[in-house]
Amino acid sequence: MRSAAEVAAGVADPELPLLTLADLGILRDVRESADGVVVTITPTYSGCPAMQTIRDDLTEALREAGFPRVEVRTVLTPAWTTDWITEAGRAKLTAAGISPPGPAPRRAAGPVPLTLGTTRRAIPCPRCGTPETEEIAAFSATACRSMRRCPACREPFEHMKEI
Repeated sequence: MRSAAEVAAGVADPELPLLTLADLGILRDVRESADGVVVTITPTYSGCPAMQTIRDDLTEALREAGFPRVEVRTVLTPAWTTDWITEAGRAKLTAAGISPPGPAPRRAAGPVPLTLGTTRRAIPCPRCGTPETEEIAAFSATACRSMRRCPACREPFEHMKEI
């Protein structure tokens, strides 16, 4: 029988099913005890609409694997960051034609400053590797992704934003 941690780590993200919850870095902890399994997750952002589906998918997968009592806990601190996406997850994004995020911005502790300007960085094409691409839409299928186009191969692609 697989461990609860192995089962939970294999659950797919409902918005990016090419990634597991472990790949995405939202699976924080899995503990087995005589009382059952407690899974701790951190959403990519506090209002993530997929959280109930993620809870349901985790519960179903663990119950099907022989763990009848499952509790899924959500923790918001520390806040999730795209830095938690694993190298395997980044490779899966690239293979699917989605540009993985670069390093997340570093901020001092305390209130988050509001900046209204754009941050410019080179975002390479995940298909042909051209180092600079153009943004064609600030938002894509989800708020954490933008649409870009490569000037060399002319292919559109999504970029996962740095959070």
